[in-house]
Amino acid sequence: MKVLLTAALVLGLAGTVTAEDKAGPVGTWKCETDIMGQKRESTVTIKKDGDKFTGTAIGQDKKEVKLDNVKFKDGELTFSVDREREGTKFTIKYKLKVDKDTVKGKAEAEFGGETRSFDVEGKREKK
Repeated sequence: MKVLLTAALVLGLAGTVTAEDKAGPVGTWKCETDIMGQKRESTVTIKKDGDKFTGTAIGQDKKEVKLDNVKFKDGELTFSVDREREGTKFTIKYKLKVDKDTVKGKAEAEFGGETRSFDVEGKREKK
């Protein structure tokens, strides 16, 4: 009886992990950020390496940048990106809720001592 219960528990947990992975952040996302009424498109790619997440983003400038501090917990994907515009360096912090094949949330960046927040939405590309 104990063997059956243990087997059922292990199989149940394996099913949970699979469901979590399917709902997880791994994949390529086509995102749109609303910056003061202007829509900016980007492509974000998230990978899982062991128990860590990594990623890259390609923005309007078509340059690929590495994502920093990529984390996924309780359905929320967070990461940051270092950017430079017109000689000014800044960091954009993202907090996105993953719901199946969509993400929705906010990006925040500090400009001239003022924190600005932008809406972000995206869809996972189909393989």
